[in-house]
Amino acid sequence: MFEEIMESTAQKEKFRTAANKLLNQCFLLRRREDTKKEYVYVRQNRELFVPFFDLLGYELRINEDQGVIGIVNQFGTGRLALGKYESIFLLILRILYVEKRKELGAFSEEATVLMEEIREKYAMLRIKAKPMLDKGMERQMISLLRRYNLIQSLDGDVSRPEARIVVYPSILMAVAVEDINDYYAMTEQKLQEYAGGNGNGEPEEDSDQSTVD
Repeated sequence: MFEEIMESTAQKEKFRTAANKLLNQCFLLRRREDTKKEYVYVRQNRELFVPFFDLLGYELRINEDQGVIGIVNQFGTGRLALGKYESIFLLILRILYVEKRKELGAFSEEATVLMEEIREKYAMLRIKAKPMLDKGMERQMISLLRRYNLIQSLDGDVSRPEARIVVYPSILMAVAVEDINDYYAMTEQKLQEYAGGNGNGEPEEDSDQSTVD
């Protein structure tokens, strides 16, 4: 079948586009207009993409229930390194995603949170070194996570408390956890570790960076 694709210019372009989106953005989402076609194409041709990414050192993961396709480097390289406050921001989004999805049930794959809710979660940590994230840092974090198809901002000015952030189910695949309840508990515990830190309300020094697959 791979030979058939190589003989078709149109099929080669579809394969190339889908593969490059996964390599550059990490995730394809069924509900996003700009990745929907590639999501379907990879899902329908997984027998081609699995060995292709395996050759490059990646594992192709397809979660049809959540509508997410992602790749994970099998050698632990090619990961996004996050600073400690970026890590906290990501963990907060995970918690809010789980909470919102529990409210929504199975009616939606994504969840919408407000910037105010993110700030409230962060303030609860009482981190003395940075009790509040500055707006520039918030914009930078949102831009970074949006680039990897983890979130999408619905409003131009994300600094407003009522600014809406769509959190995609890819945020769950970013760190694989088998059971959603264990995942929620793990994330809450991690946030408490950040909050407790070294006794000064700061994260421990060895928590400066984390990675996203």
